[in-house]
Amino acid sequence: MTVMFNKVIALIDEANNQDPNTEQFNGQSVPKESLYATRMSDMLSRFNPGADELMQIAVRGQHIQRWKSPRSDFEMNKQGYHQWRSALYIFHASSVVALMQQAGYSDAEQNRVYDAVAKKNIKRNPDSQLVEDIASLVFIEHYMLGFANAKPDYNEEKWIGIIRRTWQKMSDDAHEFVLAGNITLPAPLVGLIHKALE
Repeated sequence: MTVMFNKVIALIDEANNQDPNTEQFNGQSVPKESLYATRMSDMLSRFNPGADELMQIAVRGQHIQRWKSPRSDFEMNKQGYHQWRSALYIFHASSVVALMQQAGYSDAEQNRVYDAVAKKNIKRNPDSQLVEDIASLVFIEHYMLGFANAKPDYNEEKWIGIIRRTWQKMSDDAHEFVLAGNITLPAPLVGLIHKALE
C-alpha cells in the first residue's frame, strides 16, 4: 500500500475515534463509528479481497463522523428521513475527499471515491454498488438484530419488507455471498430472513 493510502486511512480512523457514542466489543467500550469502519473493511476483505485502494478508502470512510449529522436535525417523517439520507451521503463523501486531498490524491481519484461514498448511480456505477453491498452485508451480520430489538412494535410484515428492501439494494454477487453462508446471520431472525427471501 502507498504512503498516501496509509495516511488517509489513519486520518479516517482518527476522525471516527472522536465518536462520543460507544459500543461494547470484546469486553471493551469502543467508539461506535470506529468499530463500524473496521467492520466495513473486514467485510470488504472477505467479499472482494482484490478491491483497489480507492475502494478500500471509500468503504472505510462510508460512515465517517456520522454522529455530526443526526437524524433529529430533520423532520421526523418520511420526507425528512430521505432528506437526512441525502445530506449524509454528501457529508460523508465530502469529508473523505477532504482527507484524501490532505494525503495527496489526485482530483480524479477524489472524484471516484466521492461518487462511491455519495452512492451515485447505484446499480450502474460498480463502485457505488460495492459500497452499498458492503454496507448491507455489515448491517445484516452486525446490526440487523440490534435494530430489530430497538423496534419491538414492528410486526412480521414490516420486517419482511425491511429485509426485502435490503436485499434489493444488493448485487447478485452479494446475494450469492450470503446464500453461500459467507456471513453470520442473526440467529433469532434466520427464519424471518428465509421467509422474506422465498
